[in-house]
Amino acid sequence: MKFFHEVRGCSLAVDIVARELGVPLELIWVDVPRKLLPDGSDYYKVNPKGQVPALELPNGEYLTEGAIIMQYLADQRPESDLCAAPGSLRRYRIMEWMSFIASDLHKGGFMPLFKKTTPDDYRPLARQLVVSRMKLLDEHLADRDYLTGPVFTIADAHCYAIAMWTHYHDIDLAPWPNLSAYLERIGQRASVQAAKAAERVEAKRQGYEGKV
Repeated sequence: MKFFHEVRGCSLAVDIVARELGVPLELIWVDVPRKLLPDGSDYYKVNPKGQVPALELPNGEYLTEGAIIMQYLADQRPESDLCAAPGSLRRYRIMEWMSFIASDLHKGGFMPLFKKTTPDDYRPLARQLVVSRMKLLDEHLADRDYLTGPVFTIADAHCYAIAMWTHYHDIDLAPWPNLSAYLERIGQRASVQAAKAAERVEAKRQGYEGKV
């Protein structure tokens, strides 16, 4: 399956999940600001929203939204622990965190810091919103290894991809030792190291400036 990806994007979480599951994906790196594919064609023809990630399914259709793609991939390997069985409370707990990460942490937290159009006087407020969410995560992780207990799930892949954006905005994780240990623990996973290595190769090819 073709997977439409971006350097430093939230799509990293999907790549991590696919590698955890052993689901091979063909990575297609998108120039999201210009909405272009590597061959120069229009990315809007893949995803009219113009955002990553997007996954080309075996039937030729496209599935979008990272949280949904991760659920889809995990459901292709129901024997894995990455997402609990439909109807179980544990699955709803995973979905609860997926929703929080997508809305409060990603869109409501970090995105104003990335957008060039964010007014300068709002940036300190946006940064404070991120800090409050980091504090919440740190407190939640005080007595557990992962968001929903002792097992790594798609929610943790999602959280890792977004929380690591603290590095791009020079937000020091030192005040949150539980969160720092959590991110370090996830970063040691083979799936994460492989996904990050692929990202670094593409970043070098693009002449990407900044941290990756």
